[in-house]
Amino acid sequence: MAFNLREPSQPLRAVVGLILGLFVLQAAAKPVRDPKLKSNSVLVIDQNDSSVLYSRNSDVAMPIASITKLMTALVVLDAKQPLNEMIQITDSDRALPKGGVSRLTVGTTLSRGDLMHLALMSSENRAAHALGNNYPGGMHAMVAAMNVKAASLGMTSAHFVDPTGLSSQNVASPEDLSKLVIAASHNSSIREYSTDARYTVKVHKRMVEFRNTDNLVANPTWNIVVQKTGYITEAGKCLVMAAVIEGRSVVIVLLDSLGKYTRVADAKRIKTWMEASANQHAQVSMR
Repeated sequence: MAFNLREPSQPLRAVVGLILGLFVLQAAAKPVRDPKLKSNSVLVIDQNDSSVLYSRNSDVAMPIASITKLMTALVVLDAKQPLNEMIQITDSDRALPKGGVSRLTVGTTLSRGDLMHLALMSSENRAAHALGNNYPGGMHAMVAAMNVKAASLGMTSAHFVDPTGLSSQNVASPEDLSKLVIAASHNSSIREYSTDARYTVKVHKRMVEFRNTDNLVANPTWNIVVQKTGYITEAGKCLVMAAVIEGRSVVIVLLDSLGKYTRVADAKRIKTWMEASANQHAQVSMR
């Protein structure tokens, strides 16, 4: 039996082409899989247009641990205190809540800039406390300035009681912390100090090297503008940063992460997720 194969008519070819085109577009438009983040509270926003890329419990205030030190640095810089002024670590700086660990022994004398550098980079608690003790008007005035600054930034859920973050009463929501990160990213000193991989200072007669608590700053695949880690039991592991990913300026807030590596792993998952999304959009635009 012979089959009579005829070329499809023009209308039929148009219909088939349309159907195939719809299948292609549907496949290309399929959303990139969820990044499966492990942190309990998350916010990822595009800094340019404030659009929310990912959110989980982002409006809930909770302890923020050493993320606090970004605010500490902001108010010191707002007060225009000279960064080259020398400050001595005293007994009062040693009396930290929860027995905060420090390699800055009593009697160590460093510049205000060095103390801020260590507070932002290696989360040095005595350094942050010394900044508060040497703020105009002392520690009480420092804490008051921190809360005034928070209000001026629109951080409606934020509250501070100390400059180190060792107190669980220092609280803020991820939404409020995104505002703090953006404000911090506008200051060149905070950008430089928080993203430095290591820094050496003289403690009495010894040179002591401090390292960044966020190992992502040394990763060449990352473009981090500003960052800060934090941890106390009540807050869990925390990480905030402003970074450029696939050409987009983004702010990432990760709070209450369980496990030693979860916050960094979540940051990496966000980066991979954004890269996959950018690749998908590029493929769609090429069709």
